[in-house]
Amino acid sequence: MDENNCIKSFRHVFCKTYCKKQGIIVDLKNIEHIGIAVNNIDESLKYYEGVLGLKCYAIEEVAEQKVKTAFLKIGETKIELLEATSDDSPIAKFIEKRGQGIHHIAFAVNGIESALSELKVNEIQLIDEKPRKGAEGLDIAFLHPKSTGGVLTEICEKK
Repeated sequence: MDENNCIKSFRHVFCKTYCKKQGIIVDLKNIEHIGIAVNNIDESLKYYEGVLGLKCYAIEEVAEQKVKTAFLKIGETKIELLEATSDDSPIAKFIEKRGQGIHHIAFAVNGIESALSELKVNEIQLIDEKPRKGAEGLDIAFLHPKSTGGVLTEICEKK
């Protein structure tokens, strides 16, 4: 299934299953990235670059989220490696509970503030009621897995 059909399928299932209103309530553009929690970015890059042949194009620390990120791109989709910078960070807690692995999927949206408003009206549990700054200067917000079929979902918008 190509990316556009996958997004259309997600929209259909998401709205049919979770939304009281009919129609699409979030204007998804594309899969922005897949977030993967890792113990050590440098060690993980040996696999992603050395074995898979991907290239890391940016490493950034997001101090307020207590995380260091590394970005790789494959096609139009990015992989975001997430390393905790503090024992009390969400990534450290995730790894302690579940081990390394896929942490979240992020969708680029048009109008993140209106998307959050519509999601809240449609009883989607929000982790972030207002956007905050994420890596690469994106405005981001997370949706609780209890409302998204068990998948931590991030919506983001480049301003």
